Amino acid sequence: MNSVLLEQVSKRFGETQAADNISFEVQSGEIFGLLGPNGAGKTTTIRMMLDILRPDNGRIAIFGGPMTEEKKNQIGYLPEERGLYADQKLMDVILYLASLKGMDKRTAVAAAETYLKQLDLWQHKDKKISALSRGMHQKAQFIVTVLHDPDLIIVDEPFSGLDPVNTELIRQMILGLRDQGKAIIMSTHQMHQVEAMCDRIVLIHRGRIVLEGAVDAVRRQFAGNTVEVSGTGPFDQLPHVQLSEHHNKTWHLTLGEGVAPNDLLRELVNNDAYVIEHFSVALPSLNEIFISIVGENGDDNPIKS
Repeated sequence: MNSVLLEQVSKRFGETQAADNISFEVQSGEIFGLLGPNGAGKTTTIRMMLDILRPDNGRIAIFGGPMTEEKKNQIGYLPEERGLYADQKLMDVILYLASLKGMDKRTAVAAAETYLKQLDLWQHKDKKISALSRGMHQKAQFIVTVLHDPDLIIVDEPFSGLDPVNTELIRQMILGLRDQGKAIIMSTHQMHQVEAMCDRIVLIHRGRIVLEGAVDAVRRQFAGNTVEVSGTGPFDQLPHVQLSEHHNKTWHLTLGEGVAPNDLLRELVNNDAYVIEHFSVALPSLNEIFISIVGENGDDNPIKS
């Protein structure tokens, strides 16, 4: 079932077209990457999904229909900006915000204790928010986002300010929520996290979707005529290779025009001078694709996979 559906959604602020005919859907049990450079229209799109802003045209369906107050209690939102009450104690803030989502106090206290201990914040529960480090504040905001067990979770830069240990902890928690069947929308500039975590993505640039599809399909779509090979043999002397580079016992071979990876593999297998341990088509990273699309395809037709 679609947890989120956008159909031809647009929003203009004066002369700025913040969202231009945006369409996508988010399924339960997936992590959906909402990507784009600063100012692309991601935040406007999220705010329209949350009914903070109303679109100029188009349709947005949340859990199969229009947003309602009851549905808002099924949503958890982690904004990029810090938004907790700085002069209040951590536990008090968590319980207050949980009450706004309809949680009774006993359930909220039990859930808060579990999350605070899991994220190594239990000993800080009576500290004011202003006394927490940036990383602690981020973890506290994550707790507030998921404490009420929402079915739709939207996280904007969820790893901001976190050290590698806490980044991995939050990452595993997000993956666990996905495995529980939650629909998760993740907006981040950390492309390696998108590559590792997201099932599907859309890339928004200047208010328009310029790239969309499953992560693996997108990477295959942008794969050039380059292969990765490891083994033994004079790989730098192959006649059909335009460029060869050797890194950490792996050769990156750019093939000449008209030469397919299967052609090279067949040649290597049939040549006793080579022993092949690994052979694969080299896939570009999402970071490389992001830079390429944003830099060169901002106003071209959308690319779909």
